[in-house]
This record gives sequence, C-alpha cells and structure tokens, in this order.
Amino acid sequence: MGRFSIPIMGFMLLCCLAALTEAKYLKYKDPKQPLGARIKDLMNKMTLAEKIGQMVQIERSVATPDVMKTYFIGSVLSGGGSVPAPKASAEAWVNMVNELQKGSLSTRLGIPMIYGIDAVHGHNNVYNATIFPHNVGLGVTRDPQLIKRIGDATALEVRATGIPYVFAPCIAVCRDPRWGRCYESYSEDPKIVQQMTEIIPGLQGEIPVKSRKGVPFVAGKQKVAACAKHFVGDGGTTKGIDENNTVIGLNGLLSIHMPAYYNSISMGVATVMISYSSWNGKRMHENRDLVTDFLKNKLKFKGFVISDWQGIDRITSPPHANYSYSVEAGVGAGIDMIMVPYNFTEFIDDLTDQVKRKIIPMSRIDDAVKRILRVKFVMGLFENPVADFSLVNQLGSKEHRELAREAVRKTLVLLKNGKSAYKPLLPLPKKTAKILVAGSHADNLGHQCGGWTITWQGLGGNDLTTGTTILNAVKNTVDPSTQVVYSENPDAEFVKSNKFSFAIVVVGEPSYAEMFGDSNNLTIPEPGPSTISNVCGAVQCVVVVISGRPVIIQPYLAKIDALVAAWLPGTEGQGIADLLFGDYGFTGKLARTWLKTVDQLPMNVGDPHYDPLFPFGFGLTTKSTKN
Repeated sequence: MGRFSIPIMGFMLLCCLAALTEAKYLKYKDPKQPLGARIKDLMNKMTLAEKIGQMVQIERSVATPDVMKTYFIGSVLSGGGSVPAPKASAEAWVNMVNELQKGSLSTRLGIPMIYGIDAVHGHNNVYNATIFPHNVGLGVTRDPQLIKRIGDATALEVRATGIPYVFAPCIAVCRDPRWGRCYESYSEDPKIVQQMTEIIPGLQGEIPVKSRKGVPFVAGKQKVAACAKHFVGDGGTTKGIDENNTVIGLNGLLSIHMPAYYNSISMGVATVMISYSSWNGKRMHENRDLVTDFLKNKLKFKGFVISDWQGIDRITSPPHANYSYSVEAGVGAGIDMIMVPYNFTEFIDDLTDQVKRKIIPMSRIDDAVKRILRVKFVMGLFENPVADFSLVNQLGSKEHRELAREAVRKTLVLLKNGKSAYKPLLPLPKKTAKILVAGSHADNLGHQCGGWTITWQGLGGNDLTTGTTILNAVKNTVDPSTQVVYSENPDAEFVKSNKFSFAIVVVGEPSYAEMFGDSNNLTIPEPGPSTISNVCGAVQCVVVVISGRPVIIQPYLAKIDALVAAWLPGTEGQGIADLLFGDYGFTGKLARTWLKTVDQLPMNVGDPHYDPLFPFGFGLTTKSTKN
C-alpha cells in the first residue's frame, strides 16, 4: 500500500457517510424550512401518479391501507352516516383513521392523507358528540363570540376522533325557505352571515395579524382545517330548489352571496367547497371565471378548492353522462381536490390520460397539488400525521354540553306571549298541580336535532345519540310536586277532563337534509295541527315549533297563547326549559323573515311589498325570575 492509501480511504468513507446523511435528510420533512421551500422540494420529487393521487378524496368505505398506498390517495372522508361501527367510540374512530394513515405513510414519499368529515353543528356523525343548534338558530343570537366558542368545542370533539378536517362552516345566504338546506344558513341577511364566520378562528385558531391574506392557517393539534361552503350562490336558487339555478346579476352575487367569503379568506380558511348550484345557467363546478379568476386570483385564496360529493359528475345532466368532459371542466375550472368518492380509479385514469394528451396542462395539476400540500404543511400534518387518544374525553364533554345549552337559550325566539300584552303566559310557574306536555316533537331527540345528525337525513326517535329531550327537560325543571302528563296527540276531551294548569305543545318538521327537505308548502305535518287545535282549544298553551325554517303558523295563531320558534336545537333540550320556566329570559331576534303564506316567497327584509307575519329582527323578551 502507498503512503496515501489510508487517508484516501478515510476521505472516501467520510464522503459516503455524508452522502448517506444527505439521502436521509429530506427538506420537505424539516419543519424549520420555509413553507415554500418544503412544498417545492416535495413537488420536485413527485411523479404524475403521486400528484394526481393527492387530488383524490375517497369515501372511507372504499379506503384501505393498500388502496392508500397503491394510488397515493390524498384524502379520505366520511359521508353522512358513514362510521367505523354503529355507536363507535372515539377510540374506534382514531384507530380507523390511523390505520388508513399508515397506508399513506408507507408510500415512497410518505405524504400523509387528510381525513375530512361534515361537522356542521358539532361532530354530527359521531355517537355521543355534542350536537349544537343548526345555523338557522345560531344566526338568531347575533353573537359571534358564542359561535367562535362553538367552533373551538367542535374542533376538540373532531380531533378527539383523530380527524383534522371539517366541511364547515356553511356560509350560504338562504333567500327562500323552501330550500331544503335553509337550516344550514345563518340568515337571509349577508351581514349576519359575515358575523358568523367567526366560527372559523374557533375551528382553526386565530390567524396571526402579520399573516398574508388568503394563506391558510391552522393552529396545531387541537384545531382543524375548516371549509367555507358552498361557493357561491347556493342559497339563492329559483324557488329554493336544491342544486338549481341562481338567477342574479354580478352585483347581486357580490353583495348578497359573496361577502362571507371575503371574511373567511381573511381569517385564513383552509379550504373552499364548490356548490352544486349554477349561476345564471352555468354550473359552479365548471365556472372557471369564479373559481380561478375570482376566488383564486382576485381574492388571492391560497388554500385548496374541493368539489362537493360527486360534484363534477353533476356538471352534466344526467350526472356522469360525459365523465371525460366533467373531469376536464371541473379540474380546468380550478377545483384542486375531487370528492370522487367511490369510483376513484376511473377518475385517476381519466385525469392521467388528459394530462398526458395535454388536454389539462401540467401547470393546473401543479397548482392543485401545491395548494393541497400547503394546507397539509400549515396544519402540521407532516409532523403529527398519527392521532392519539389524548383528547377522547372531549367528545360530548359536560363543558361542551353546557355551551350547547347556552346556545339553545340564545337561539329561541318568542313570537307571541299571551292573548293580550297585559296577560303574558311566559315564564311558566314551576310549581302547579298538573301540566300537559304534548306533540310529536316533545319526546323525540332525532327530530330535535334534525338532518345531518348521526345519518345524512337524520333519524326520528331517541336512540340515535345521547341528549335531553324537551319532555325530560320539563320534568327536570318543574317542582317535584308538579305532575307532568305526556300525551303525544291527545284529543280535546282528554285535555278538558284532566283540568291541566297549562300545556306545552311541541310540534314541527320531521328530519331532512338537502333536496329531501325542499318544500313548496312549508306546513307542519299532521298530527301537529290537530294537536295544536285539540290542546290549545281547551287549555292555556305554549307552542314550541321545531323546524329548519319559518313554517306556516298563521292559521293556528289565534288559538295559541304563546309561541316559540326553537329551530333545530340539538341534543341539549334543557336550554328550552330554561327559558319556558324563567331561569333565563328570551333575547333572540329573528334572523329570517317569518312568512304568512308561501305565495309571498321569496320575501326578504328590504324587499318591496314586505308583509311578513313576523318581520326580520322581531322577538319578544322576558326577564329571568331567578332571585
């Protein structure tokens, strides 16, 4: 050996070690690197298949670790009612999400998937979660800080199940209560809807003052990525027909339906979901002018744009009639993540083919992937991709249920109180001989919660989850000496013969969601009207209406002594008894116009010939009887 052999070998060994160290160091996995550098480094390493995989969101029922790994799937969701098991625990949810995540982390680049779920009034798919009032009630409160606290509680309950992404809030401005999604809207007034976007910093965390407008922000493991939906004009369709056409000029679109998006983007909302509806005949899922030119370029939104469930399929009529066109139009419009949710291989194959044939430019794919990765990096998903059980006690916690009860109290609107101003019926006395509680909704937790609760359409009955019905709330509140008699639909003779001190009648709409709730009559179904007639004709009564919107009540109003709009209050029915019996006073003011007849629709505050039964902003008040 020559005299320089050993030093040369040592030098070579050092070089090999340096190369090995360099190979192990990945810039995109280093949280100390700037966000832009991490995104660029990762994208430079990605193949077309890996990029397209990031753009795909599939339903949990077709997701497996092997599917996640093979197709580089970027996201998974639970559709309405899609759960790991009936009444699954928080731990069971965490285990399911983590199992799928392991598949994603085992890929060549280890890009974590993001799991999304509807959490539109609390963590509504999950058994034992706190179910808050639907948005139609929350708008009544005009209390942005309350809404922010609800966002914070919802984020904790969602993270308790290992999920980091929610399809909420809905910031639609419902202009016609015939729409089956009207209860997902805070108000007919865009200003109130703007105020309620304060739920976003509750869900995601408070965006730092120095953050650039439009850049997504999620503050760590106890917060979730939010989704402003449905962009744009979904609440303005003709006659309130779901997924239909919103006929309005640009000025009207910008002044009524767009303002809440300005707020959402300034708050760092991570994602925006596109609406099924059309604007002046053009489907939003193919509207490049609004999705790319306006939302992304003019408003400078830097998060990712997601389709609705099978949203690109519905670009054509009938849906899926020309799938290649739908892929081209939807992705070309600027949608970054496609909620497939089942036939993902068809979408992947079609998009791949269109990119290779230069129908869809590679720049469009890169824009989508950059946005998706930006959200994943910002929310810390690369550093903390696997959930643990540290937050499981947050699900349905006492603190969150008390918050929901407070929200119920603030959502109720007192529309009538006594047949004359000098003889109010409310607040009711807790101590009396005998009272009647009647009506189809008095002892029905499912109807009380409405749609998007445990299942997509909601469920009647008391077995869907845990909570307090209005009947049980009354029993919890009255004096032990007061006899509470419950009869769902008593006849008049029964009421008269029992000599009740007064009656509480709880009636309303059955549970529904989306197009299944579209209605051209807005009537309370039987036996509701019969119960009102039988009871209120025989004894002093307060009628509590459980509904996702104003309904036709004028024909019964003269018989009713007191009338309360309770909307869809959720699991904490005790909040209703709190007000009926005077522990707290009524403060709620209508955030929707209450119609006389459907012939008046659409009718919104500020319209000419405005002639409501109860106007926007109306609400009687009472004082607490607590000492």
